Amino acid sequence: MEQLFGKLDPALQLMILMGLLSLLPFVLVSLTSFTRYVIVLSILKTALGTQQVPPGVVLVGISLILTIYTMGPVFGEMYHRVEKPIQHQESIIAIMTEASQPLKEFMMRQTRQQDVAYFIEMTRKKPPKSPSELSIWEVAPAFMISELRTSFEIGFLIFIPFTVLDLVVANILLALGMMMLSPTIISLPFKILIFIAVDGWGLILNGLVHSYN
Repeated sequence: MEQLFGKLDPALQLMILMGLLSLLPFVLVSLTSFTRYVIVLSILKTALGTQQVPPGVVLVGISLILTIYTMGPVFGEMYHRVEKPIQHQESIIAIMTEASQPLKEFMMRQTRQQDVAYFIEMTRKKPPKSPSELSIWEVAPAFMISELRTSFEIGFLIFIPFTVLDLVVANILLALGMMMLSPTIISLPFKILIFIAVDGWGLILNGLVHSYN
């Protein structure tokens, strides 16, 4: 593949590079920590029951900032990896392969072995001798599945205390004979109050950042 692209006209290589740059939003959303952040924060919003507060764009903004913070070392290493290939005017494929190594290593640290094994069985007849032989296209789907699973595990743990509070309020209203009053209306101020009292945003965001190896 690298030899094939190396024989292409430089102008055509540039066009291919511009097309690949259009995939950057996909890479940022799917192959970084963004997925975990935005899913957990969305589950937190649902657990609080605050409807449209905070707005979705705010959650996306927080997730994007945390992603840049978490992925900063990885992006920095990717930049240093491509300096020499660019100086030597190597092919686009060689530059992309070198740049993808730090990202692949990051994804492998967060991916469960069984998820990687599943995609290896689908794409290879023989298992690789070492993780370095895996391509980013084998690691990426396994990473996405692992991130989805981890996100929902964290979201489940976040949901439990809010659900317990809803049940307590519902039982109190039932005991008082106020069955026509929605428990959510009563429990919402208490959930917000307790969440603020324990510095919930700080605890969750700090925990999410530190959940990455």
